[in-house]
Amino acid sequence: SAIAHRLIAPRTRLILFLFIFFYLLLLAGAFVGILAGILDPRADVPFGILMLAVMGLLAGQMLYRWKMDLVLVTILAVFVTLGSMAIGARGIRLQEGTAPDGKPARALVYDGPINSVVAGLDDAINGVSGGGALYTVSDPTKADPRLAATTVNAQGTVVPKYVDENGSIKMLPSFIFWCVFLFVFSYLGTILPIWRFAQPVNYIGFWVTFLTIGLSALGAITGGVLGVLGNADALKAVTFQTAVFKSWMPVQQAAGQAVAAIQPIWPMLFVTIACGAISGWHALFGSIGTARQLEYETDALPVGGGAMFSENTLALLSLIAVSIAGGAGGGAFAAGVGKLLGVVSFGAIPQAYGTALGFGAFVVIVLTVVQLVFRLMRVTLSEWLGDAWVGFKNPHIAAIVSMVLTLGLVMSGTWIYLWQLFGASNQLMAALSLLIVTLWLRSSGRDPSYALYPMIFMYVTTMAGTLVTAYNLYASILSNPRIAAQPINLVGAVAMILVALLLFGAALVIAYDAWGAWQKIRARPLRAAPAEAGD
Repeated sequence: SAIAHRLIAPRTRLILFLFIFFYLLLLAGAFVGILAGILDPRADVPFGILMLAVMGLLAGQMLYRWKMDLVLVTILAVFVTLGSMAIGARGIRLQEGTAPDGKPARALVYDGPINSVVAGLDDAINGVSGGGALYTVSDPTKADPRLAATTVNAQGTVVPKYVDENGSIKMLPSFIFWCVFLFVFSYLGTILPIWRFAQPVNYIGFWVTFLTIGLSALGAITGGVLGVLGNADALKAVTFQTAVFKSWMPVQQAAGQAVAAIQPIWPMLFVTIACGAISGWHALFGSIGTARQLEYETDALPVGGGAMFSENTLALLSLIAVSIAGGAGGGAFAAGVGKLLGVVSFGAIPQAYGTALGFGAFVVIVLTVVQLVFRLMRVTLSEWLGDAWVGFKNPHIAAIVSMVLTLGLVMSGTWIYLWQLFGASNQLMAALSLLIVTLWLRSSGRDPSYALYPMIFMYVTTMAGTLVTAYNLYASILSNPRIAAQPINLVGAVAMILVALLLFGAALVIAYDAWGAWQKIRARPLRAAPAEAGD
């Protein structure tokens, strides 16, 4: 923001703050919705996440206050966290049953010492509404991560936990409870000094993720070798096949919907895969958080490059895991990881434990980002509106306001459009970052081409993606009288459309101001670029 203020215009700094805050709001809403949709139906996961928070606090104390050895602290913290994930999975079993239509179905049953308590807590919380929904929301796209969750009713029938007989998604009190649990976790990372919680939690989370990726990769290799040797049961893969091309412009029109929603391959491909070769989140946190933790500037390349390589490795593992488990989403990732861990351990790790670790690793990966998102939201809100009302300069007020807004978005939004809006705003944030880099390169006498041309493509693509998503919200929700008749659907759709238009307008103003700054820079005599540093 300081560079935008200096290179472009004073108002650009304020508009950039507005853009960043609502972009982070979409990011937080998309991720909290995913995480709560895992913690609620999976009673084997929360205990490990709770112990991650405890060990994060303890690790920060041991490292920075008690000055204990890093290796010892690492072994202790990671061992306790992974052990807690395993304990949380004890006693889990898969119960065979029948669905309401008479077809065979399965649901998880929790009989362990920890997960049975968590499951009982969920039941007690849902007792507030008599075991039913507080209200229902509609997802015409059928992409909500809660759709796959099942449970066993009093008659012993396996039924969807969140989907009612009309196909609407039930908003259960337990889902809201786990949203609040995530907010409490993130509140610690938002308010406490970074060494006290956020940094040690992310450090422990790194090792959990690293071990999951490493062991799963070994499982994939081992399974392949065992398959060649004739042990085909070691790693059975489901059929993983999809058409190379289906349509340039897929459409979706449910019954009663006045106009069809559209998913054109351009620009929606580039905003649905929300974190590919470039990411606004990486640009934002890399300049705000990572840069401040580097001891030497020369460490930026191995840290940044290593992070990109690690994310690429995680993406490949995710593809492998989903391909052997079938299905999609976090559940398929976890089930695939469970199979891979069973292979690499030659059956010593039961699939139930491996799947629980897969879910735990998935939650850790996302949750370590979420706590940092709220930390940045708190700072952004303070910088943006702190002069308008001094209360926003209070870190507790700024953090709570950010979380309340996120909860409202999660409770009222259609998740897939929330995800696509996040994807569009994430890549648009990256485009705006490249825009500022372009101006800085030009003003310092360097060739800006390598930032300029990708920025133009990304800016046009993500602006189009934002408009398409806003249109789809209108088409799927507002133009369907049955869905729009539910107030919560109406409020959620209107809120997300307004956020989309707000981001679109803010990005237009920033681009307009940047064009004016570009013209001024071009009119000035170019100064020589700095000489390369000598050996």
